[in-house]
Amino acid sequence: MPVTDAPRIVTARLGYDDSYTLERYLQTGGYEGLRKALTMTPEAVAAEVDAASLLGRGGAGFPAGRKWSMMRKDPVTYLVVNGDESEPATFKDHLLMERDPHQLIEGVVIAAYALQSTQAFIYVRGEFALGLERVTQALNEAYDHGAAGNHIFGSGFSLDVVVHPGAGAYICGEETALLESLEGKRGFPRIKPPYFPAAIGLYGQPTVVNNVETMSNLPWIVLHGGKAFAGLGEGRSAGTRLFALSGHVRRPGTYEVEMVKTTFRDLVYAPVYGGGVPGDKEIKAIIPGGVSAPWFGPDQLDLPLGQDEVGNAGSMLGSGAITVMDSSTCTVRAAWRITKFFARESCGQCTPCREGSGWLERVLRRIEQGEGREEDVELLLDVSDNISPGLQWPPQQTTICVLGPSIPSSIHSAIDMFRDEFLLHVKEGRCPVG
Repeated sequence: MPVTDAPRIVTARLGYDDSYTLERYLQTGGYEGLRKALTMTPEAVAAEVDAASLLGRGGAGFPAGRKWSMMRKDPVTYLVVNGDESEPATFKDHLLMERDPHQLIEGVVIAAYALQSTQAFIYVRGEFALGLERVTQALNEAYDHGAAGNHIFGSGFSLDVVVHPGAGAYICGEETALLESLEGKRGFPRIKPPYFPAAIGLYGQPTVVNNVETMSNLPWIVLHGGKAFAGLGEGRSAGTRLFALSGHVRRPGTYEVEMVKTTFRDLVYAPVYGGGVPGDKEIKAIIPGGVSAPWFGPDQLDLPLGQDEVGNAGSMLGSGAITVMDSSTCTVRAAWRITKFFARESCGQCTPCREGSGWLERVLRRIEQGEGREEDVELLLDVSDNISPGLQWPPQQTTICVLGPSIPSSIHSAIDMFRDEFLLHVKEGRCPVG
């Protein structure tokens, strides 16, 4: 399998056992990007990020530079870093917070300088105990080193950074629910408009929300230039990206690969990445971007790992979580377990999501346990259509956030690709696979 020679940008230090320490960070060029940024104007730093064409790595894929440009005419009161990473099978931000927290903090300070914000929050998922500990320790070291706090590296720019642990709610991965949580309230997504964070964000003030991996790219971009980053990948999908590979692969893990020039097949089968499927079984389906994403079949393994390429094929790269399912997988059980998760994690604010997710979970459970009825397959599609009209992708919005319309993705994919398996569950009262 071909592997490009693209540099490792956000995982360059992970070969060191002490990659999370300040000493190792400084020995490997740490905080040099920040020092360079502080010699530039804030506008020049922002221009480099614009030139990099860095797409947000949190799921939506909105260009970071464009998000910042929405704010430049007005003062940005707060910078918020989304480290909640709540999508199942996604563990790339978790890895960065545990193994290279100083890189994250340097990126945060660079972003705050470009935005001229003096207050930043790093919101870390509560279950990431080690990551929370290491980010907190790294922040304390950054203050002592002069990389955060008052007059950073003698530049006159000051930034206060707060690490805030969440309570482990899936919905707080949605940026406005995260802001509600930061304010000490229940994590309910806000209605947009008017509550776009750029206009009315944290505590009602203009706010930029960026993902952990997005922030971690900034030191390299400032040091090497936005054009160098944009020279990697292709089209809108510039640079490298982390993908969390799991499921039926020999070497599950997090891999940094060059976008577009790497395919799903490369990631799954290349010896330096997934290493193939155990027992050399056939791939049945893959989930390309977290469990919210529509599934792909084995005929789409040669699709490039690019934002537009995957989007045009009817799914999304989303959170960067790729799950492989081989021929032994029960697709009814897979769809049920995903739906069960969403039913549990719905915040309950919107009726289609709150009620529909529970109905879908109960019908799927009935089929999986051998008590299904033939009409249940159409019932699943009917309820899904009420949550996400047309069952299209991107989904139609019937709820305040995208959690609700994302629920039908796995159900619609499983029935569309493996309807006979559902009918055999109903007819034989058991799983026909394995």
